[in-house]
Amino acid sequence: MSGGTKRVNFNFPQHLVEQADVLGEVEQRDRTEIVVTALREYLHDATTDEQIVQEVAGAYYDGRIDFEQLRVLVGPEKAGNFRLLKQQLDEEFIHDVAESMDFE
Repeated sequence: MSGGTKRVNFNFPQHLVEQADVLGEVEQRDRTEIVVTALREYLHDATTDEQIVQEVAGAYYDGRIDFEQLRVLVGPEKAGNFRLLKQQLDEEFIHDVAESMDFE
C-alpha cells in the first residue's frame, strides 16, 4: 500500500462540511484530516466486520474484484487464504464436472 497521498474531489452534503469545519476549528485540524480520519475508521470497521469480509470474499470468488483489490481491502494474509480457497473450489468443480462426464 502506498504511503503517499492522492488528490481526489468529492461532493459532500453541506451540513457535513459545516460540521467538519466546526470540529476542525475546535480540534485545530483541517477538513482533510477529519475526513481522512473518518474514512480510515470506517474502512477499519468494515474490513474487520466478518459479514463484510465474507461479502468481499464473495466478490472475489465471483470475479467482481481481483486479487490485488482483495489484498488492499482485507490484507495479504486473508487475501492469500481466500485465493487458496478459490483455487481449491475451482479444482474441485473441475474434478466434479470431469467425473460427471463419464464417457465409459
